[in-house]
Amino acid sequence: MIASLMMYQRPQLIKAHFRYWALIRSELTKIGIASPNTLSQDAEEFFVWRHPDLVLSQTCGMPYRMGLHNDVHLVGTPDYGLEGCLPGYYKSAIIVRADDPRTSIDEFENAIFTYNQTISQSGYAAPYWHVKPFGFWFRNKRHSGQHLLSARMVADAQADITSLDAVTWRNLKKYEIFAKKLRVLDWTVATPGLPLITSKKINPDGVFGAVAAAIDKLSEQDKNDLGLVGLVKIPSSKYRSIDNPDLPECLMPPDY
Repeated sequence: MIASLMMYQRPQLIKAHFRYWALIRSELTKIGIASPNTLSQDAEEFFVWRHPDLVLSQTCGMPYRMGLHNDVHLVGTPDYGLEGCLPGYYKSAIIVRADDPRTSIDEFENAIFTYNQTISQSGYAAPYWHVKPFGFWFRNKRHSGQHLLSARMVADAQADITSLDAVTWRNLKKYEIFAKKLRVLDWTVATPGLPLITSKKINPDGVFGAVAAAIDKLSEQDKNDLGLVGLVKIPSSKYRSIDNPDLPECLMPPDY
C-alpha cells in the first residue's frame, strides 16, 4: 500500500499533513479500507500515481487527462477556497519580479521563462494558453523542477517570469521571505484543481467520504494552514476536456 499528498507539502506543513492523514486513515478503517501508517511524501510522483496498491494521492490535472485517468479512479477535488474560482477550481499566477518595469505579458516575449514541468497544468499548459493570443510562446525557457524553485529563480534574477498555481503562490507569500521580491503580472483562467486519486481496486466513493469527513474534523488551525475548505466532485470529463498545448515537449514520457 502507498499514499502521498506531496503536491503542497512544505516543512511548515509536515505536522498538519500528518494529522490530516491520521484522520483520513481513521475514516478509511471504518469502511474497511486498509491504508499505510505514513504518507510517502518523498516518493517519485508517477511511482505513487501508478502504484497498483495506491490508496490515495493528489495529482495534477494535465497528467491525469493525458493518460493517468485510464489507470486510476478519480476520488474528488479539494476546495482551497480560492478567490475568483468555483469550488475545487484553481488558476495560475503569472509571476515577475516586483521591480520589473514591464506591465503587460506581451513585453515578456523575449524574457526567460522558468517552469516546473512541461506536463504541469499550472506551470506550463495554463501560461501557454494565456500567452497564445499574443502570438508567441517563450523561446527562452529554463526547467526548474519545482514551483518553489521557479519562483526563487525569478526572485534571484536567474529568470524573468514564471507561472505558479494559486495555492502555491498563497503559501509562498506566507512562508518565503523572497516572495516580497515578486508580484503577480496576471492570472490565467481557472480550471479544475489538483484531483485526488485512488487505485482501480478501491471504491472511490468510499474514499471520497473518508476524506470529506477528515476535512470536517480537522482543527481550524490545520484547515487554515492546509488551506482546505472542503471536497467536491468534478467529473472526469471536465479534466479531460481541457486542451493540451500543441507542443512536442507536452507529451507523457513513454516510461510513464
